[in-house]
Amino acid sequence: MKVVLLAESFLPHMNGVTHSLLQALRHLERRGHDALVIAPRSGPIDHTLYGARAVLLPSVPLPSYPDVRVTLAGAHRLAEVMRAHRADVVHLASPFVLGWRGVLAAESLGIPSVAVYQTDIPSYAQRYGVPGAAPALTRHLGRLHRRATLTLAPSSSAVDKLESLGVDRLRLWRRGVDTERFSPMRRDEAWRRDMAPGGEVLVGYVGRLAPEKQVEDLRAITALPGVRLVVIGDGPSRALLERMLPGARFTGFLGGDELARAMASLDVFVHPGESETFCQTVQEAMASGVPVVATGRGGPVDLVQNSTNGWLYRPGDLDDLRERVRDLTGDDAKRRAFGERARDSVAGRGWDRLGDELVGHYESAIGRAPVTATDAARDASALSATDAPAPASTAQNAGPAASTPVASASALAPAPAPRRWSRYVAVGDSLTEGLCDTSRMPAGEYRGWADRLAMLIAVGSSAGESVAYANLAVRSRRVRDAIDVQLPRAAALGADLVTVLIGANDLVGRGARPVRLADDLGEAVSRLRATGCDVLLVTAFLPRRPLTRLFRRRFRVYNARLRELAHATGSMLLDVDAVSGLIDDERWAADRVHLNAAGHRGIAYAAARVLGVPDASVLGELDHVMHDREEEFALTAVGDAEWLLRHATPWLGRRLVGRAAGDGRSPKRAALLPVIVSATDHLSGNAAITVVRGSAQGE
Repeated sequence: MKVVLLAESFLPHMNGVTHSLLQALRHLERRGHDALVIAPRSGPIDHTLYGARAVLLPSVPLPSYPDVRVTLAGAHRLAEVMRAHRADVVHLASPFVLGWRGVLAAESLGIPSVAVYQTDIPSYAQRYGVPGAAPALTRHLGRLHRRATLTLAPSSSAVDKLESLGVDRLRLWRRGVDTERFSPMRRDEAWRRDMAPGGEVLVGYVGRLAPEKQVEDLRAITALPGVRLVVIGDGPSRALLERMLPGARFTGFLGGDELARAMASLDVFVHPGESETFCQTVQEAMASGVPVVATGRGGPVDLVQNSTNGWLYRPGDLDDLRERVRDLTGDDAKRRAFGERARDSVAGRGWDRLGDELVGHYESAIGRAPVTATDAARDASALSATDAPAPASTAQNAGPAASTPVASASALAPAPAPRRWSRYVAVGDSLTEGLCDTSRMPAGEYRGWADRLAMLIAVGSSAGESVAYANLAVRSRRVRDAIDVQLPRAAALGADLVTVLIGANDLVGRGARPVRLADDLGEAVSRLRATGCDVLLVTAFLPRRPLTRLFRRRFRVYNARLRELAHATGSMLLDVDAVSGLIDDERWAADRVHLNAAGHRGIAYAAARVLGVPDASVLGELDHVMHDREEEFALTAVGDAEWLLRHATPWLGRRLVGRAAGDGRSPKRAALLPVIVSATDHLSGNAAITVVRGSAQGE
């Protein structure tokens, strides 16, 4: 694929953003992709770009931090570069100023964008003495990431921050570490003697010397007996820090093997910065077999496990920082044990694996394949034992969380030569029943995404091939009904394709256990797959409203497990959250909990693309042109008072008496009945399609 990578900062300035971008370029070259970098011009580049071309734009230095450059190129200029490269996807590396123009440029060309969140700009503003700017910067950050097709966050704390800003097309993508370069084997006694001629225990910091890193907090450990502080790095605060930490050794910037040697030669690694979205140097220290002491806030919370591979101290408590460091510097055996566990804790986090995850996210944004990486693994691991929302991480209870094993993109991608299905059965609840999709239907009857998908499958079939369709979904049904009733019925009908969208009613209920729900559903799907039936799993979703934030973690955990189960069972997957615009506000009906006709059409076309239905993408684009979603939304939207009267009150009344909307109802299409399509309509996308009552009708 053709990838444009747009960065706020780049070579020759080396930081976490630049390092991650270079690793991405290296991986893209290895996998045969065509990459182009757009970045500010800030000096000569003597580092390989791994076959990528670079468009370096005029820039000006940021006041008080000249290593960071700001480019004034507009969205029109960026769009020209993207168009010339014929980009399939735009990677926005730590976007903010240039990144905002980049997302607008990509949007204008219809190119999906993947925004990689790496820098907590509002927190930096506070550290640089302009706290009044933080609210505006925070609003801009949320607006930018809500605009992107998909946002990748590096840690659980970053996920929480972005969710609080209303960003919901969100995935966890951690950082890799070069475990060959960063290794205990790099430990160098000569380097150690040079740093500590008296044989002191070496406690080191690695990173930029800038206000946001809070390196001045290390003054708390300079008086520890038998300890020598080593500060590795450079930046605008170096002169001030040299005055504040007179007993420390300052090495200046180190990179490559020189940095790896220094890191492995430390006895304890310490990082006091509270604004880290991930903290790559913590991971590099662990790979080097060095135990870590870090603040219990931000990215380190996911990496450091108390009393196992290091310590997390209470943020801002420098006495606690000193005592945690003292605990390790004063006990050689504990320090060695922690170091061995630190090395073990980063096993399997190589950049090749993380690079494949990144490519999977690109493909998800493009729509070529469903998401192949998991959601916040922290949530999945925290909930797997208890299936209850985990408490906020603290320095006392925090532990590590690694990305869950990831399937390759091809394992879940639609087949190039799609199967021809003739017996399609839909399983689910009110969404699959089609509630609120009244388009071209008699009063009291609904159409829905599954009916529309049946039409697309029938239209895509060869002339002379018939397609039969059953819809077993009933409003208010839960996962247990799908397991005990609907999926066995689908098998009894001899289905060769089953779609499953279920779980929302469980997840908004009291005491929901998302991992258990997904696992139970996965067992039932596995039994169905054993019959030879193909299965398309659809992730559960919610409208993006303030009240739904109460349930988002449950949905995220359930969907993360569903992705793993899709791979384990060989099922196909439609990840609704990963498809831009699929559940935007204008896709919801007047009751605010079901999709309107536009929403059902979007799900149907997205499902058809995953299945590889011929011409699904073309038909979807034609549909987009033919229908005005805003007009449809205006026709179905109601005010708060009317909503309370027509929708909320009846629902509340049913709940109070223990009833559900689906009580006593039967599936609208319990038997496999043919979808009747005239021969001239096959593959034409003709809207005038005749179908039997209850299945899809053309618009």
